[in-house]
Amino acid sequence: MVILRFLPTVVTLVGLCASALAQTSAPVISQIDPPNWWVGLPSPMLLLHGEAFDHATFNVAGKNVAIARKQISANGRWAFLWLDTAHASPQSLTINVHTRVGSASHSFPLAARRPATSGFAGFASADVLYLIMPDRFADGDKTNDPPHGAAGTYDRSAARAYHGGDLKGIEQHINYLQQLGITAVWVTPLYDNSANHSGNTYHGYSATDMYAVDPHLGSLADYKHLADELHAHGIKLVLDTVPNHVGPAHPWVTEEPAPDWFHGSAAKHIEASADFSAIVDPHGSDRDRIPPVHGWFANVLPDLNQQNPLVSKYLIQNAVWWIESAGLDGLRLDTFPYVDRSFWRDFHAQLHALYPRLTTVGEIFNQDPDLVSYFAGGASHAGIDTGLDTPFDFPMYFSLRATLIHGESMKRLAKSFRQDSLYPHPERLVPFEGNHDTKRFLSEPGATPAELKLAFGLLLTMRGMPQIYSGDEIAMQGGEDPDNRRDFPGGFPGDAQDAFTAQGRTKEQNGVHQWVSDLLAMRRAHPLLQSAQQQDIFVDDSAFAYVRARHLDRGCSPLPRVPAEQPLLIVVNNSDKPRTIQLDSENTALDGCTALKALFEAGRAQVSQGKVSIAMDAKQFAVYEAQP
Repeated sequence: MVILRFLPTVVTLVGLCASALAQTSAPVISQIDPPNWWVGLPSPMLLLHGEAFDHATFNVAGKNVAIARKQISANGRWAFLWLDTAHASPQSLTINVHTRVGSASHSFPLAARRPATSGFAGFASADVLYLIMPDRFADGDKTNDPPHGAAGTYDRSAARAYHGGDLKGIEQHINYLQQLGITAVWVTPLYDNSANHSGNTYHGYSATDMYAVDPHLGSLADYKHLADELHAHGIKLVLDTVPNHVGPAHPWVTEEPAPDWFHGSAAKHIEASADFSAIVDPHGSDRDRIPPVHGWFANVLPDLNQQNPLVSKYLIQNAVWWIESAGLDGLRLDTFPYVDRSFWRDFHAQLHALYPRLTTVGEIFNQDPDLVSYFAGGASHAGIDTGLDTPFDFPMYFSLRATLIHGESMKRLAKSFRQDSLYPHPERLVPFEGNHDTKRFLSEPGATPAELKLAFGLLLTMRGMPQIYSGDEIAMQGGEDPDNRRDFPGGFPGDAQDAFTAQGRTKEQNGVHQWVSDLLAMRRAHPLLQSAQQQDIFVDDSAFAYVRARHLDRGCSPLPRVPAEQPLLIVVNNSDKPRTIQLDSENTALDGCTALKALFEAGRAQVSQGKVSIAMDAKQFAVYEAQP
């Protein structure tokens, strides 16, 4: 009985001692995410990292700004602060934290937003998207090449190390992009990956700080300057964004800011599955739906829990920060189906409200259009519309390689176009013949430069916005990752050749480069290739033909057109032998045409009484303008 009577007093004393011990260290603010914000945007949630935040009081010094809410982690090293900036003007705020033994302060800039004309333009089918992995494109600043605190992180002889390419290297070759005919650049992630001491994170997909540019690639100022220079040259900027995961060396992995920050932990988690069929299947089970969405990518990359409201808010704010910092025109969304679709709904609702013209393209790496189209925005599935502007056209990628390289019937290509009916907006699709995750086209067994030219011919004349992987326009080779990420020749000091110039390219490189350049020039000169409708009018095992026209039902009408645009006929002969292709134009977009004017690499064409005859060489691609 005596013990029971005094027990509350003992517990109270223990609690007071613990409280006193917790306050023996002065508070420290080591980092604030985001590091700055803008008036006119939704009030930010700040994530502070430091020491001794438990039992502390917080305040913000600034005009018309207040802390509306706070949440402190159990270990006192993380603090969430919700600021109210709804009525604030641009100013420099100060975040203060006080305890009985000390205090700490950290500045927090609150700036005016960029003008709406400073980027934010979005991309569309009229654009041509050029994929650049900065580390492998061009080295414009030698000062950021040495290792940053880790041996072996910079070594051009090592396939998975940093090679020295950076943001300034891209900026120094804007003229090359402009002369080629590129209108939008997609750069792989710029997140700081440098805390990963293995040196294998040159690609940017293993973030250790989502609010900093990797020092090997440059600085935040370099990022902003590159965006400004691209915009000044009429080129848009699309940034790779990764809300699915972070790198294994991220501080969160050993110390979560809040419970359930990740799906699982480093010690106990499941591996991500690439089988998304259960997500699409209305009769699927959670047993099969959970591994793709909750698993750790490659069993290594910590999977963020976007269903946690704190994580969701952090990731959406992070995207806004990168967009507003540089006036981004679009986002490429990595590992799209690995993220819960309800997060994408909220993500796009916020971004499209703030940036009405901003465009997003998502990676759904699968050849099944039923599956890829399920994630496209513009349609609701299981009560959710992801809001995604468009997915990459992976099914078309697989069809191009299967038909042009591996001998499958051209009917597979026609089938891919026929399955456009599955997409809410097939005209927005982003087709491509290769990217940084696939073998280079010419490294596929049996592939030839002639077939690469056919691929570009189709890519740059079909519906949608084409994407070109840097180096494919000069016939670069490369096998599976990381061999497919070789350095662009001429972008690095000491390179034996400079493929950025005609004089520095080989005969084969110049042949493909000129082909792509000529196709892009034709695309610029003929708006029908940028945004018109497509009608497929002929296919057999070795040939395919389609028409691009503004109005498919008018044929070669002599009526005035504004602007004057006659239908364009595109024909491909994938056979190893010359052949004559016979078309019946009646009741097609060519109905009523009397002649075909050659625009590109054309064979001999004859038109007579609704019949079209085109004599083509082996592996030939041709474009004609129909004449009334």
